[in-house]
Amino acid sequence: MNRRHAVKNIAFLMGGALSATTIGVFLDSCNPPSDKKGASLFSSEQDLVITELADTIIPTTKTPGAKAAGVGPFISMMMAECYPKDAQDVFVKGLDDLEARSKKEFNNSFAKISAEERKQLVGKLRDETIETLKKDNEQAEKDKAANKEPKKNPNFFAMARDLTLLGYFTSEIGATKAYEYVEIPGRYDGCVDLKPGQRVYV
Repeated sequence: MNRRHAVKNIAFLMGGALSATTIGVFLDSCNPPSDKKGASLFSSEQDLVITELADTIIPTTKTPGAKAAGVGPFISMMMAECYPKDAQDVFVKGLDDLEARSKKEFNNSFAKISAEERKQLVGKLRDETIETLKKDNEQAEKDKAANKEPKKNPNFFAMARDLTLLGYFTSEIGATKAYEYVEIPGRYDGCVDLKPGQRVYV
């Protein structure tokens, strides 16, 4: 299986398309993204914000959420080790902007406000991101029509969403609790009808 097929499989696993920046990370060669590596990319306060952001995207419901699956440290590691510097800079700025908005609207750090308040902020951020990505896609189509190379504009929330989903559904908790997990499967069935409310198989 080549890398492009692997990316498509990951996108399918996560139930939708990856952002252009994340696809670029998977398709590009594994060159060091920048001089900043490991935990040094983020402060301890930013690591807390990343963990709470991931847990807001995938909260605990009938199954454990992103925090229980250790997605926060996964995001920090992936961003520091795999993403290029321009994406890292956008992500760090996005964290700072999210923190500033939290303090402005709720007078406290994003990591310390209530789950409902975090949900409100992330909802606004999600809606803004949808509009931004829509405009980026329109511009990319224009660039293709003009035989230009479309620009890949890193987007903070899109990257956070991608890494949250990737980290969660490839974790032990995501694979065994969120999916219908069969440790030792029997015969292969290419098409299995699911009962209402049943989890998909992994």
